[in-house]
Amino acid sequence: MKKSVLFVALLALSFASYAQTDSGFEASKDLKITGAEVNYISDLDLLVFQVTVAGESGKTVPEAAGQLDGAPVLGYVFPTTLRSVDVGFGDTKGIVALAVTAHPDFDDTPLWDENNDRNYKNDGVIWHTHWVVLEQDDRVPGGLAVKQFAKTDVVILPPTNPGMPMYMDSPGYSVLTRGQQLKVLVPAQRIYGKKQFNYDAVAAFMQVNTSDSTKPMLGVYEVYSVLSGDLSLPYKVNH
Repeated sequence: MKKSVLFVALLALSFASYAQTDSGFEASKDLKITGAEVNYISDLDLLVFQVTVAGESGKTVPEAAGQLDGAPVLGYVFPTTLRSVDVGFGDTKGIVALAVTAHPDFDDTPLWDENNDRNYKNDGVIWHTHWVVLEQDDRVPGGLAVKQFAKTDVVILPPTNPGMPMYMDSPGYSVLTRGQQLKVLVPAQRIYGKKQFNYDAVAAFMQVNTSDSTKPMLGVYEVYSVLSGDLSLPYKVNH
């Protein structure tokens, strides 16, 4: 537990500066988080992750870059105190986060048809979910990146992973955007019945990198809002 608290503190220092880039979304109220909840509904054995924004949830999405390298990714992210093994990864260090993302240049949910057009390869811009493991990475302005591994490494990933050399899964949870609120429906059974954990809520701009070996494949380049203000993960699941 002490190691986990120390790691969160290091990540908090990375977020403290709220890195500025040229993403152009700084003024969007759609990315200003004003509240968040995770509620457990016992009758359904269901966890509902909810974020509230000052504007309209999910309305702002990035414009396509036209290629994978440099592709923009917007995300509402719930960093948690869950362990990597709780969401199907092997035992690895880092912060386990539920990320709700939109990115028009690629589709990384090959098992799911989010826009219901019977084409499983064109849904990247539709808000969808990922489990990721985040680690501190000073090579990007936001100070965080999705943890990578070499293709020769022996790692454990959930079978719903998108096939990228990162600790990323595409679990296919339902995402609902209604006015100021965005909700994600997570069956507790899908995370081994874990119903007690801490979390935070973050809105961020990320970018894909496939050409520069000195930078991560998917790093955080700008942070628009952190609900706690310091990424201290102070919020608990409501029962």
